[in-house]
Amino acid sequence: MVKFLEPTANEIKENKLYQDMGLSDKEYDKVVDILGRMPNYTEIGIFSVMWSEHCSYKHSKPFLKQFPTTGERVLMGPGEGAGVVDIGDNQAVVFKVESHNHPSAIEPYQGAATGVGGIVRDIVSIGARPIQLLNSLRFGELTEKQNQRLFKGVVAGIGGYGNCIGIPTVAGEIEFDRQYEGNPLVNAMCVGIIDHDKIQKGTAKGEGNPVIYVGLKTGRDGIHGATFASEELSEESESKRPSVQIGDPFVGKKLMEATLKAITFPELVGIQDMGAAGLTSSSSEMAAKGGSGIHLELEKVPTREAGISPYEMMLSETQERMLLVVEKGTEQKFLDLFDHYELDSAVIGEVTDTDRFVLTYEGEVFADIPVQPLSDEAPVYVLEGRAAQFDAVNHDYSNIDAQDTLMKLLSHPTMASKNWAYSQYDQQVGANTIIKPGLSAGVTRVEGTKKAIAATLDGEARYVFNNPYEGGKMVVAEAYRNLISVGSLPLAMTDCLNYGNPEKPEIYQQLADSTRGMAEACGALNTPVVSGNVSLYNETKGDAIFPTPVVGMVGLIEDVDYLVDFKPSKGDTIYFVGEVKPDFGGSQLEKLLFNEVAHTDVAIDLEQEVARGEAIRQHIIDGKLGHVQAVGKGGIGVKLAQIAAYFNTGLEAQLDVNDAELFAETQGNYIVIAKQGKEIDIDGAEAIGTFGTESFKLSTNQGEVTLDVNRMTEAWKGAIHACMTSEV
Repeated sequence: MVKFLEPTANEIKENKLYQDMGLSDKEYDKVVDILGRMPNYTEIGIFSVMWSEHCSYKHSKPFLKQFPTTGERVLMGPGEGAGVVDIGDNQAVVFKVESHNHPSAIEPYQGAATGVGGIVRDIVSIGARPIQLLNSLRFGELTEKQNQRLFKGVVAGIGGYGNCIGIPTVAGEIEFDRQYEGNPLVNAMCVGIIDHDKIQKGTAKGEGNPVIYVGLKTGRDGIHGATFASEELSEESESKRPSVQIGDPFVGKKLMEATLKAITFPELVGIQDMGAAGLTSSSSEMAAKGGSGIHLELEKVPTREAGISPYEMMLSETQERMLLVVEKGTEQKFLDLFDHYELDSAVIGEVTDTDRFVLTYEGEVFADIPVQPLSDEAPVYVLEGRAAQFDAVNHDYSNIDAQDTLMKLLSHPTMASKNWAYSQYDQQVGANTIIKPGLSAGVTRVEGTKKAIAATLDGEARYVFNNPYEGGKMVVAEAYRNLISVGSLPLAMTDCLNYGNPEKPEIYQQLADSTRGMAEACGALNTPVVSGNVSLYNETKGDAIFPTPVVGMVGLIEDVDYLVDFKPSKGDTIYFVGEVKPDFGGSQLEKLLFNEVAHTDVAIDLEQEVARGEAIRQHIIDGKLGHVQAVGKGGIGVKLAQIAAYFNTGLEAQLDVNDAELFAETQGNYIVIAKQGKEIDIDGAEAIGTFGTESFKLSTNQGEVTLDVNRMTEAWKGAIHACMTSEV
């Protein structure tokens, strides 16, 4: 019999080894109460990952309950691997966003690659075929070589995995701000399509039903990855490089195809990806959802090397693995399938009626834990928040040079073209991409139909920091406007809540206020939350990131025919829809001039968002518009310049604003380009100019901005490339 040298239960308690795993004294005591005895080494490891912030949401769970999660189209909401929303004709869209922030800070290529691999498996475990990838990325300023290194590695990791597995990257966002110095954000989203009758759940039930392991053999990589993701980054974080998993997209592709075949077998009872906390979370969560017990014989787990202990097996986050429960007597059918796809697989246990999570190795018991308390009794902390106090600041914007300011904003990496990154991603694999990443939401045809899915992934961190409650509403509305801008009907959303240490009262209050605003916007815009992820403790040496809730939203296009002619032409009329106010709180102009957030009053009218959005969407479907953009970061001046640079053509516009208001970021505004001869009827729409002129010219109440189109386009398209050509 193999013997594993591990600390005893007494040594764990006396030396407080559980603290190194992320458990507090009170949490350890609660484990003792649940077990009725002191936990052994494997058991305390299991509790530590299952009760980590990353897995249990112990500081954020109360806030998540605010979100509307049901609706007439919602087929499956939070609680499973991903959300499922009906799109008609017995079809549904499946989607979710996840974070891989801490791993990407330590090892950017593998951190990003495994982030993509993990979110793909979440979608596949529901039984859906992935059709879209999106990502939301944030780094420190690109003037610093370390940020260039991180950016380069993350983009390479996203492309390296996504391109190999054969899923197009269709949209996303990338921002650069000193607040993410040392703590980049890497949020990955995946969207898939499924027929209603193929929807799977991660459940283990049916006494005696076998549990099947499939995928890469278990190694020692990623041990305590969930715990690592639930603590602040520090100088010691570099030593935790082994916590970062290694992805294998070629095995990932085989696993995806094998899984999609397995879900067609009627004998499949349940399936779940081995993600954060690996075999521990997948097996214990499946048992909890099935109201069952589970017994795993760990000597049967395929391992990469000899001597891997039960503790290491259960906490390893080796990539490209799935766990299945199948009907008793049919296991060979599944093993043969996985053998056909050249995947390692084995029966490693069975479902029981004991309500216990039991782990043995060659007959020796290494864990015996009640299932429900492990899953359901993780501590939930309701803390006392405190709004941060700021001195009132009234910045003076009256004497800006509009032309110089426009060029500086347009060529900052946050506002510039992201083609440097997007060109490294396969955008068209599968031949169904209709709108590629660049300026708009991504659009992908639903194969064999006239339908398409639009998707976007957006954040407004500076707005949220400026005013958490209003900023929370704004980030949801931004995603909504981006879907409207391609003519899609917004259906539902997923979110990734990236914040600092919630144990700090100011951070906790940011989380409370911004999620309240998000929930209000979800209700008003009829976009329920069907899945999501929380990433806290995003701090480096005590310095927190901006509060960065990221919203992934999907929209339905019933008939893609209008997209064939959805492009602007020379001579088309440019309309501005909305009104400009001196709204500079959290804006890019404020950042450029003062490099801070002044915490000024801002607001958003959600009722107006719906009325305006529905009118614009109908005009797109009716074929009256050739292009639509929501006016966001940089204001109307930057947005008009981006449109001109993207299409490499001039435009002229007369605007009833002063020079500073060219860059005001008032909420709810759009630029729409109407096709020649088409009349539009949108409340608040005003004709301001012409598309396709020789030069780029904006006239304000104070003067005129005139730019050479080629120079402007080169500045916009080349800004990031220029940063990345320096040696990293």
